[in-house]
Amino acid sequence: MAAPSDLEKPSSPSSSSSSGPPSQTDLSISPPPLTKPDAPSTPNHEPPSDDDFTPPDGGPAAWSQVLAGILVNMMAWGLPTTFGVFQLYYRDTLRLPESQIAWIGSLQIFLAFALCTPSGRLADAGYIRSTVAGGGALVVLGTLATSFCRGDYGKIFLAQGLCTGLGLGVMFMPPLAVINSYFVTKRALALAISAMGTGLGSLVFPATIQYLIPRVGFAWAVRVAALEALVLTALAVGLLRPRLRPRKSGPLVEWDAFREMPYALYSVGAFLWFWGLYFGFFYINAYARNVIHFTTTDSVQLLLITNGMSIPSRPVAGYLADRHAGVLNLYIIHTVILGSLIYAWSGVTTRSGMYVFSVFFGLANGAAQGLFPGSLARLTKDPRKLGTRFGMVCTISGFASLAGPPTAGAIIDASGGGRYLWAQVWAGTVIVLAGVMFAWTRVAVTGWKVWVKI
Repeated sequence: MAAPSDLEKPSSPSSSSSSGPPSQTDLSISPPPLTKPDAPSTPNHEPPSDDDFTPPDGGPAAWSQVLAGILVNMMAWGLPTTFGVFQLYYRDTLRLPESQIAWIGSLQIFLAFALCTPSGRLADAGYIRSTVAGGGALVVLGTLATSFCRGDYGKIFLAQGLCTGLGLGVMFMPPLAVINSYFVTKRALALAISAMGTGLGSLVFPATIQYLIPRVGFAWAVRVAALEALVLTALAVGLLRPRLRPRKSGPLVEWDAFREMPYALYSVGAFLWFWGLYFGFFYINAYARNVIHFTTTDSVQLLLITNGMSIPSRPVAGYLADRHAGVLNLYIIHTVILGSLIYAWSGVTTRSGMYVFSVFFGLANGAAQGLFPGSLARLTKDPRKLGTRFGMVCTISGFASLAGPPTAGAIIDASGGGRYLWAQVWAGTVIVLAGVMFAWTRVAVTGWKVWVKI
């Protein structure tokens, strides 16, 4: 039997002596029939209906939800981007092809996306904190299990790829739906700030693994990462406070959404974008070591620089989107810039060039990823359907992220194992094509008008 909704229910001014009509959720008392749709509301035992609800658009309660989103994103997307460190470690210890190792990280990211559809539906139904807690428990369990695998590829695949990936997918969507319900005019900024957690997690987890391995060994380094995940989950669950009335009934998948041209075009663009997106995170340190001849430690520092530079660009992009350009407009621009930078990566041949590239790649990637949630929210009119509709796009994107790094690895292996040019051309091309699809989405919404904030 499912647990009751996780929604906070503020206490009423008085108990059973209240002079107002009884709550409609109290099955022991038959409520009086309502004679018209806009009849007076019941006492404040439930969140307001969708029609009466006005997001606060700020204040301590609203920004505390953004903080909860930061904590969840530190795990949901900070942990998967750590796989560049694991990729290098597994290659040195397991002696396996790049593409085979990449399947572990790809499965993790795929599940993080694919489970967004059921997770989003649970969020819309009001099961916010229990969903985040359950997902966090799976992440901690999978990470702990990885520390006991002792170099066994099959066990690592199940623990780090399957179990951890399931947890990441379960916990990602609920905070996004909650934040969306607290903001309107500052929505893109709030979502972009919450996405800063991705960059923070991309610093904390790789640094934990990389710098603890020489001191305490791989197993204990991974166990410390599991402890960090446990603390982040507990803090996030304690902060989350849903506001919207749960949408208990409704389909798991809103198939009618794909009949809307903007939503369908956006879904195709998201697939292309995520197909090429994680190539840089998985292979920037391998490229630096194999082509530019960085040491292992220095090559991991590049990944940390890339992740660190993504942190400040997210809120800046969100602020500009809300105040000036429009979130979808800015998302199109940064997507094209990101694809162009991957093309430029093929011309980097020096150590200084790698450092410069990692800085600009991190800035562009952070801005684009920070605008992704807000741009899709811009296409969703009913806030109670955001979890489901966003989850559907994420599930589609999951198949792209599953295939992306292994596709790049196969291209690299086919090129002799040390040449990255054609993999860079492939990734840059699919991301630029994603920008084209997002631009087509804009046209489907606004027509061929140039100066429209959307």
